[in-house]
Amino acid sequence: MLGNFSYVNKTKLYFGDDSLKYLNEELPKYGKNVQLIYGGGSIKKNGIYDEVVKILKANGKEIIEDAGVMPNPTIEKLREGVKLAREGGADLLLAVGGGSCCDYAKALSVSIHCDEDPWDKYYMRFEEPSCKIVPVGCILTMAGTGSEMNGGAVISNHEKNLKIGHVFGEEVYPKFSILNPKFTLSLPKKQMIAGIYDIFSHICEQYFSGEDDNTSDYLAEGLMKSVIHSSVENPDDYEARSNIMWSATWALNTLIAAGKRGDWMVHMLGHSVGVYTDATHGMTLSAVSLPYYRYILPYGLKKFKRFAKEVWEVDTAGKSDEEVAKEGLIAMENWMKKLGVAMNLRELGVKEDMIEDIANGTILLKHGYKQLSREEVIEILKKSM
Repeated sequence: MLGNFSYVNKTKLYFGDDSLKYLNEELPKYGKNVQLIYGGGSIKKNGIYDEVVKILKANGKEIIEDAGVMPNPTIEKLREGVKLAREGGADLLLAVGGGSCCDYAKALSVSIHCDEDPWDKYYMRFEEPSCKIVPVGCILTMAGTGSEMNGGAVISNHEKNLKIGHVFGEEVYPKFSILNPKFTLSLPKKQMIAGIYDIFSHICEQYFSGEDDNTSDYLAEGLMKSVIHSSVENPDDYEARSNIMWSATWALNTLIAAGKRGDWMVHMLGHSVGVYTDATHGMTLSAVSLPYYRYILPYGLKKFKRFAKEVWEVDTAGKSDEEVAKEGLIAMENWMKKLGVAMNLRELGVKEDMIEDIANGTILLKHGYKQLSREEVIEILKKSM
């Protein structure tokens, strides 16, 4: 471990098939007005909404309804939520749903008492909050983003054709998160597999950086193998879902980032694709991952060889480092196809004449094995078609 870092994570987790009951332990810590945040209404169909409302009412809480959080939450929705919270005097933001609801809740938490436009302050100037922060709690119904145990909040601005994530500090982390794997069993298959790939991509983004003998890389390899195993053995049973859900949390709660710089270019590409297509986040990542990794493979050959050997168990005998590394990506491709994720941008509705605009909206980072130019981004996007 060559990096210097500090580590803290203050989110309290309740995990398991009876975890919702612990909401009763958390609610008394906060004021009476709870802003209940959820998406398109699936939690009403599967009964989770009724369970949560019953607990809120039993604890004497007033509910501020904040429904309709979309898969890629927008700045317009955020501004609506701010209005609701101010009018209702929100004391706690309770997100019930997947990563989009959790992201939205965290963005809302720093915007309610902010006297500036949150898009300009947090997503253009990347400033930290200087106002009162409303606490967030999460009840997870979908595994993937890891948003239940970090400070990340991704917001889309369709007017500016930008989708940007701000990773806030520990004061914005959810105060508590409830993870019941049973809540994920009613998910449509497409959402489930998109979430699984999102988990895998989060691990890869942190893994493919640096060449030192880093404990974080050993942890990452174990998490990747767990995700691969659980996603192909029997992803519809409780045990597999519980492993997937737990892996998602640890993939992005900053633990395996310790001592690492991280890459995150797949996410930058995926975010820009997402704002133009509104495609599911995990699918935007899967569509660009292999072309990107094949492009940077020569610059991080040692790690890609290790990835092939340790994660995919590629036989190295009599093969060059490059051959082994390439076989690793072939193994990854075969798993992705079996999983059923999008393998190219055309599947998401991208057309050739959109590529330059998508490239213009892609934030260029410098912590991977190679810093890309705009022209290289265009090349990778073309190879992703």
